[in-house]
Amino acid sequence: MTELLAERIARRAAELPDATAVISTRDRVDYREFWSRVTRTAAGLNGMNRVAVLPTSDIDSLVTVTAAMHTGVSIVLLHRHLMPEQLTRVLGLAKPAAVVASPQQHRRLRKMGYDGPIQTATTLESDGAAAQALPSTELLVGITSGTTGEPKLFVRNQQSWSTTLDRSDTAFDIGPHDLVSTPGVLDHTHFLYGALHTLTRGATVDLRPVVESLEAGATHLYSVPTIAWDVVRSGAGPFPDVREVLSSAARWPRTGRQALQELLPNASLVHFYGASELSFVSVDRGLGATDEDAAGELFDGVDVDIRDGLVFVRSDMLFDGYLTEHGVTDGSVDGWMSVGDRGAVIGTQLRLFGRDSEMLIRAGLNVEPAAIEAALTAIPGIAEAACIGIPDERMGEAPAAAIVVDDNAPSPGEIWRRLRATLPSPSIPVQLHTLASLPRTPRGKLDRQALAAAFKAITEIDG
Repeated sequence: MTELLAERIARRAAELPDATAVISTRDRVDYREFWSRVTRTAAGLNGMNRVAVLPTSDIDSLVTVTAAMHTGVSIVLLHRHLMPEQLTRVLGLAKPAAVVASPQQHRRLRKMGYDGPIQTATTLESDGAAAQALPSTELLVGITSGTTGEPKLFVRNQQSWSTTLDRSDTAFDIGPHDLVSTPGVLDHTHFLYGALHTLTRGATVDLRPVVESLEAGATHLYSVPTIAWDVVRSGAGPFPDVREVLSSAARWPRTGRQALQELLPNASLVHFYGASELSFVSVDRGLGATDEDAAGELFDGVDVDIRDGLVFVRSDMLFDGYLTEHGVTDGSVDGWMSVGDRGAVIGTQLRLFGRDSEMLIRAGLNVEPAAIEAALTAIPGIAEAACIGIPDERMGEAPAAAIVVDDNAPSPGEIWRRLRATLPSPSIPVQLHTLASLPRTPRGKLDRQALAAAFKAITEIDG
């Protein structure tokens, strides 16, 4: 019989009641108290359909999420980069019975345009009984990590996360009493999943900043390449206690892995490819293949089919579909799903050649160039705009834009003021250059390679 996520944590609380469950910058809690708070909060959530949560790196956020999963209330996982109109749309589609956030997040919610009541884990606590989730119960309504345009709401059920946990148990070396650093904000599903997986293993979740956690003897690090780069640049270490680094998001360059390996000499470096809709797809270990296209070995139980160059995935970890005005739609077809990545598969080895769209990934967040171009051309005096991704040592890649202006050209200060007012921070370009004209192909399309070369030349001149 399937053991669901919250049931696994309950079992650990019974086995290891005095072991430390979570450490944050402000507090720590053992498994007995953590599970007691979960059951009391679950009682307060009982009977709801969905609850919207804006988490941060604190114990209350983990209590609320675990409580909802325990009682079968779906979590609408908000994130801090939502623009006010996006938040309004998300809440309008998901229709949560409550919005929950730690007190330090209330001001952020107000700035995001939410003016309704805000609950906390403490205000939800009740002495009543709570229902229990079933495998088919909706577990999570997440928001695709894109920062611009219309957010897409993906739906996962209890069974799919339980199956994903089984894969983690097999692939990753986390056990009771390990100290697992999850330094990213918990509105990023990679870090939320890492914290919850840690609790199902009877280990300790460390929510503190990454270097502080490593200095405290962390045995594992849930990371993205950006955080790994921050560790390298910190000047701290070495940290011989770390046995495993579990990384996701944008491709992790070999040079970055080599630099981190010097600081974590005993760590196995593990990087996996997947998506919110697909869960785990492939994994590669160590310094990675010298072939930049290599994405690693397929996870057990994952099949890949290449159709017209696109990667289609079949597994028992796929999402249910997207939440829309018409319900949950656009899930897998005959068990297969693609998120638009181009690639090839040789045996059980996956290779990736980029997205079918022009979307770029900045520090684990999807950024759509088209939305940045629209924001620029909405500014009076800008006739044309083009945005591409350029390499960035820390963030993997970042947006850079070129504009063509007319006689009423706005000042640079006005352009930046308008961009900051209309785009979330991950979508703000790191470079903005004015050109006489945009490079075009013979068919009139934007020549992205020529534009990238122009940016490189400008950078070399300025540098």
